[in-house]
Amino acid sequence: MAKITYIEFGGTEHVVDVENGNSVMEGAVKNSIPGVDADCGGACACSTCHLYIDPAWIEKVGPPKEMEEDMLDFAFDVKENSRLSCQIEVTDELDGLIVRMPERQF
Repeated sequence: MAKITYIEFGGTEHVVDVENGNSVMEGAVKNSIPGVDADCGGACACSTCHLYIDPAWIEKVGPPKEMEEDMLDFAFDVKENSRLSCQIEVTDELDGLIVRMPERQF
């Protein structure tokens, strides 16, 4: 299990425990975190779970795969640290992860 901090665009923080094997998106949805719409349910078929990885965690999370990069083309305000939260699997190594929501999802 990993403790993940989700930070809304306005600055409100939500610190939740997310079980290993779930995605960062599932952690947000299951805990009713605003800012992660997850319209496709985690199929990497939309970009409504877009978020920004805190710079200290970029290497630990790793880079996006090609399919995710293609979907990020549809996201709002993509940056170097942008990821789709449905594509990040939670492990013990992500305990303490900090992610930030964009101003909007589309």
